[in-house]
Amino acid sequence: MDAIREAGMIPGLWFEIENVGRASRAYHLEEHLLQKDGKTLTSYFRRFWNMQDPWVQEYLSEKVIGTLKKYGFGYMKIDYNETIGIGCDNEESIGEGLRKNMEASAAFFEKVKREIPEIVLENCSSGGHRLEPSLMAQMSMASFSDAHECKEIPIIAANLHYMIHPAQSQIWAVIRQTDSLKRIAYSIANTFLGRMCISGDVTQLDREQWNLIERGMRFYEKISDVIKEGLSYHFGTKVKSTRHPKGWQAVVRVGNNKKAYVVIHTFSGQLPEKIEILLPQNTPEQICEIYAASTEDVKIENHRLYYEPKENEMALAILLEEY
Repeated sequence: MDAIREAGMIPGLWFEIENVGRASRAYHLEEHLLQKDGKTLTSYFRRFWNMQDPWVQEYLSEKVIGTLKKYGFGYMKIDYNETIGIGCDNEESIGEGLRKNMEASAAFFEKVKREIPEIVLENCSSGGHRLEPSLMAQMSMASFSDAHECKEIPIIAANLHYMIHPAQSQIWAVIRQTDSLKRIAYSIANTFLGRMCISGDVTQLDREQWNLIERGMRFYEKISDVIKEGLSYHFGTKVKSTRHPKGWQAVVRVGNNKKAYVVIHTFSGQLPEKIEILLPQNTPEQICEIYAASTEDVKIENHRLYYEPKENEMALAILLEEY
């Protein structure tokens, strides 16, 4: 922990607080686990704590909060890789049992925050999302999806602007040593639609690859205030298959500080000769910087942005400011 902090970083720990795996001793503490129809609720190889049980709350306080405090963790990822299903035993209904159990989970999260006020909490359950408003109000941010190396990341990330604040939406750029510069720029541009996270073969990249990533980091720093306080506008062709997208997508995010940015992705299928975007009201029209793997021709005329794409499955981002 000391070495991590000396390097200028915050150490974090990944927990699945509410689940117990079958290889654990806790898996057999059935009197403290959720029941359904009088039997311990079991889903594949996991069971679930009865979060309303005072013994469970005390146990987790020791194992979770105690561990975070003892070693000085400043970040906790709260994952949830299983589903309880439609509910658990309760005197009223199984649905009410599920609601009460989640209410008790939320109370424990608040206890973590009270006892470790500086803690950064990540809400994670990619693919089984818990991105609903009450949980997101408790958390610093959330892992947006497990589609970390898929071409559809920008579609998912843009759609989440309708659901959660992009400043809370962690978007992973998984970089591989074999990635072309075009692919790296595609991955990095995805993160401009939320909160930048980078992983993958990050210790094995060459200088040219790292230069492109660092350019992306600098671009991200310039737009971070617009991510935090801005409005998003979604453009593009109708995507009929998120898993196998065709066409293009653009997101324009307009800040309240005479600054905006545009993120454009092309997918497979026939390329349009020209992408034309009618810029939202109050969008500045001065192009200050373009982030892409190669030189791209972008212009703005009569409050419309014009771009002629050269290739499928590529991305670029444009920073706009008013002078």
